[in-house]
Amino acid sequence: MTPADLEAARDRIVPDVVAGGLSVLFCGINPGLMTAATGHHFARPGNRFWPVLHLSGFTPRLLAPAEQEELLSYGLGITNVVARATARADELSAQEFRDGGRLLTAKVERLRPLWLAVVGVTAYRSAFGEPKARIGPQDRMIGATRVWALPNPSGLNAHWTAAAMAEEYGRLRAAASEDDGAGLPG
Repeated sequence: MTPADLEAARDRIVPDVVAGGLSVLFCGINPGLMTAATGHHFARPGNRFWPVLHLSGFTPRLLAPAEQEELLSYGLGITNVVARATARADELSAQEFRDGGRLLTAKVERLRPLWLAVVGVTAYRSAFGEPKARIGPQDRMIGATRVWALPNPSGLNAHWTAAAMAEEYGRLRAAASEDDGAGLPG
């Protein structure tokens, strides 16, 4: 993929991978340029979302970004706080996060997942006006949907190893399995 291809991707909208009644709806910050160019969430090679999803037991095997639709068969989905693609999340404005939080709330009210998992505590804080939020389950609920803030799987997030992220994602998986009578894989 050339730099021109990536730059052209800024104007593309990446479709959500969603359905009603999911066990967990994962919510990224916003699409990166590689994601926008390919149309596949968490597509940048250094992003650890797909390996961590598998290591934590959400998926029975490591999925490639191009296999994202398979998540629906596991009761999982993906959306973003902000739809606009950027090279880095710090290109987004505070207003975009607030607007994204309102749109995300409406989406969650419509889809009614058991859990909304925001992958990036800073994005969660900005979108929902909760500056002191920490990684883990939140007090906030959106209708009957519970909310969990997860570490950002970006390769730029050096504070979290893949193993430590998988442990935190695994905590959510265990909580979601308890809440979901059908049971998640693993």
